[in-house]
Amino acid sequence: MINFAVIGAGRIGRIHAANVAESPACHIHSIVDPFPEAAAALATALNAKVSTVEDVLADPEIHAVVICTPTDTHCDLIERSARAGKAIFCEKPVDLDISRARDCAATVRETGVVCALGFNRRYDPTFNSLKQRIADGAIGATEQVIITSRDPSPPPAEYVKQSGGLFRDMMIHDLDMACWLLGEKPVEVYATVSCLVDPAIGEAGDIDSAMVILKTASGKICHINNSRRSVYGYDQRIEVFGSEGMVQAGNHKPSEVTVSNHQGVSQDQPEHFFLERYRQAYKIELQNFIDALVDGKQLLTNIDDGINALELADACVASMTTGKRITL
Repeated sequence: MINFAVIGAGRIGRIHAANVAESPACHIHSIVDPFPEAAAALATALNAKVSTVEDVLADPEIHAVVICTPTDTHCDLIERSARAGKAIFCEKPVDLDISRARDCAATVRETGVVCALGFNRRYDPTFNSLKQRIADGAIGATEQVIITSRDPSPPPAEYVKQSGGLFRDMMIHDLDMACWLLGEKPVEVYATVSCLVDPAIGEAGDIDSAMVILKTASGKICHINNSRRSVYGYDQRIEVFGSEGMVQAGNHKPSEVTVSNHQGVSQDQPEHFFLERYRQAYKIELQNFIDALVDGKQLLTNIDDGINALELADACVASMTTGKRITL
């Protein structure tokens, strides 16, 4: 039995805790949160105890931690957990500062602990199937990737101020997907941006609309487009074009029913947001982490993937700032 501690009892912490608790190989031992009511509510629901970070890291009965806290706490918690010999699952990003993130990754490598990073989209069954078709040679050699990712509505300006910006907060998922689908890390980045959705986001120092072009050393090209507003729902689509064809993954809808009548042809809108769209991905990514602990299965996403995506996000910021193509 693997004993887990969940650090952070907010929305994503509750999701991860419930998914871990479903595994017969795992037990939620402790819940940690600075808000006692949140910690107590989740602990009661999962028959766990309320604890502190210090006690969790000192307890030899706890084998793994799930870190679901604000970004600026991730590196500290990862490093302390690694030195305590705990296996680690941490939500993205590693940090907003690339130097700090690299130091953190070095600590993980030095200690040799298992450390997974929450890039949940790689685990989505639809996107995973798309990746497998590419690996199976269905479209020949990959040449172009197009990733569309648009949120249904913008976040509050107060959130934007502490989020690290669109590239490090939102597009970082797509940058990770680009590396995964291209099969290599891009070496050239060009970003063009605007603030078209909410003037308050611009006033907070961020943007809400962006398009990025990535190019790899072998010449593969990827286009990513993001918007903080999609009035028809959570827009998550991928297209990969190759020498022998194309593979596409479209939006998920609550149902696949199509109504055709004198008013026209209609379908359900895409699922509302990430909790609905990626509910299965959240389950699968935690199971991958558990399998790594139980059977030594390879992680699909690790802390080095977090470093790669953050480096690309920083390059996007540099391109936005200078108006130039950035070479990595």
